[in-house]
Amino acid sequence: MGRNPLAGESPRLQSWVTYNLHYHFVWCPKYRKPVLTDEVADRLEQLIEEKADELDLDILRLAIQPDHVHLFITGNPKLAPNKIIQQVKGYTSRNLRDEFDFGLPSLWTRSYFVSSAGEVSSQTIEEYIEAQTGQ
Repeated sequence: MGRNPLAGESPRLQSWVTYNLHYHFVWCPKYRKPVLTDEVADRLEQLIEEKADELDLDILRLAIQPDHVHLFITGNPKLAPNKIIQQVKGYTSRNLRDEFDFGLPSLWTRSYFVSSAGEVSSQTIEEYIEAQTGQ
């Protein structure tokens, strides 16, 4: 998770494609309720890492704030960004709602933000995420 994508990072290779995809996702709990703290945040991080491994995604940065999540990844060309976030939000919602009582009709809002990042702006995104967490 702490890997730093610098300008000039080598593209990833598969037998049929060479790619270098970076996506920055941001999403919130329903009503932007600040429920992503302490053990919930720790468990959410574990679940996101599990799903990323399953989908063959590299997490470049993950920042969990009480009322939103930033996820910066190296994408997989087999998966569109909407499918990635659908998988991550669905998996984390099911598991967290089984383990914690949030008092919400659903854990996540239906909306999310996604942007793609070229090599030039990857560093900018990482610095932004770090600034949000005060690291």
